[in-house]
Amino acid sequence: MKIIILGAGQVGGTLAENLVGEKNEITVVDINREKLRVLQDKYDLQVVSGHSAHPEVLRQAGAEDADMIIAVTSSDEVNMIACQIAYSIFNTPTKIARIRSEQYLKYKEQLFHNHDLPVDHYIAPEQLVTRYIHRLIDYPGALQVLQFAEGKLSLVAVKAYYGGLLVGYALSALKKHIPNVETRVAAIYRKGRPIKPLGTTVIEADDEIFFVAATKHIRAVMSELQKLEQSYKKIMIVGGGNIGAGLARTLEKSHSVKLIERNPERAEYLSGRLDRTVVFCGDASDQELLSEEHIEQVDVFIAVTNDDEANIMSAMLAKRMGAQKTMVLIQRGAYVDLVQGGEIDIAISPQQATISALLTHVRRGDIVNVYSLRKGAAEAIEAVAHGDETTSKVVGRAIQDIKLPAGTTIGAIVRNDDVLIAHDDTVILSGDHVIMFLIDKKQIHVVEKLFQVSAIFL
Repeated sequence: MKIIILGAGQVGGTLAENLVGEKNEITVVDINREKLRVLQDKYDLQVVSGHSAHPEVLRQAGAEDADMIIAVTSSDEVNMIACQIAYSIFNTPTKIARIRSEQYLKYKEQLFHNHDLPVDHYIAPEQLVTRYIHRLIDYPGALQVLQFAEGKLSLVAVKAYYGGLLVGYALSALKKHIPNVETRVAAIYRKGRPIKPLGTTVIEADDEIFFVAATKHIRAVMSELQKLEQSYKKIMIVGGGNIGAGLARTLEKSHSVKLIERNPERAEYLSGRLDRTVVFCGDASDQELLSEEHIEQVDVFIAVTNDDEANIMSAMLAKRMGAQKTMVLIQRGAYVDLVQGGEIDIAISPQQATISALLTHVRRGDIVNVYSLRKGAAEAIEAVAHGDETTSKVVGRAIQDIKLPAGTTIGAIVRNDDVLIAHDDTVILSGDHVIMFLIDKKQIHVVEKLFQVSAIFL
C-alpha cells in the first residue's frame, strides 16, 4: 500500500515506524527538515520537505497514485485542507485527519463528507485518551482495558501480585476457580518477555497477564489474579485542557472530582462550565495546596497537562503524600516504561492511543479494531470473517485447523450478541468478530491475508 503521512511529529514518526516494516511504501511530509532527516536515517522510507497542504508538495510526495493520506500535523486546519486537496486534485481513495479541536468535532456529522470536507475518517486523540482513562477508573487495578465488538468483550492487562488466588498455580486452575465464567489468557509477559500461555503455565507474581472475557465478567477474572481494589470515589485531576476538562465532565456524574489548573482564566472558565467538579487555580506540585485538599484521601490522582515532567513530579509528590493511585499522561514514548511502576502506577501515552485508532483504518481486510501494545511490538485486533468454506481461509474451519502465524492467539469470537471464548474445536462462521493477540506485529500481513476473501467470492 502506498501511504503518505503528513506530519513528522511524534504521532507521524511512530506511525511510520509501525507501517514501514509491513511491505508498505511510506512517504513522510513535513516542513521540518531535521525531523525528516532523523526518520530517513532510521527507516526505509521517502521524505518530502514542504507545507503539507500545498498541492505541489503533495504531488511531489506521490499523491497522484497514493492509496491513503494520513494527515497528523499539529494543525487541524492543515490536516483538513490537505484532505480536501487530496480529494479534489488527486482523487486519493482514503483520507484520514487528526482533529483535536472540539469546535470542529462538535459539528463532525455536518462537516466530514465528500461534498463538504472530504475526511473519510477522523482521529480525535483527546477523546480517545479520555475514554481510555475512564475505563481504567471503571476497573480499578487494571493496567489496560481494551474493548471490542461495541463493548461486548474486553482485553484486560493486569499484574499478578503476591497473594493473588492463582499465583503459583497453572492456568488450567482458572476454570476451577471461576467455573461459571468463560475467559482465556491471550498472553503473558514475564520480565518484559512474552511467554506462550499453556494450560500448564504457572502464574508468577509480577507477571503481566492479558486476558479476554465478556465485559460483564472482567471483575470476576481480575479478582483471581490480584486482590480486587475498591471502586474509586475521590478523583483529583491536574490540567484543565481538553483531556482534563473532558475527563472531569464524564466523571463528575458518579465521582467526587477536584481539578487543579494553573491558568487563572482557564480555571475560571472551567468552574463555570463544569457542574459538580471543584476547580482550583494553582500548582499541583505545591505541597501546601495538596495538603489543604486532603491528598491522602484521594483514590486516583490523574496528571494530564502538556508537560511530561510536571505530570511526573506532581504525581510522585501526590503518591508520597498519600494518594492511593497515580496516573500520568506522557507525551514522550521513551518515558512511558521508565516511569510506570512504583510511585507512578500507570503511564498513558496519547501517541499509542492515536496510533491504535489509525491502524484500524490502515489494516487490510475487514479489520474493525486495532490496539497497539507493548510500545508497538504487539497488537490486539478484531477482524470480521466473511465468505464461505471455498472463498475464506477461516470460515467453516475449527481454530486448530487455521494456519495462524507464530505468536498469534485467537482469544474470543463475538457472534451476534454472544461472546464465545475460543477453544481448539471452535468453528468460525461468516460474520463472526474474531479477536486476536499478536505477540509479533510483523506477522500482521499473514493475519490480514487469512481474513481476506478470495476473488472467487463476489
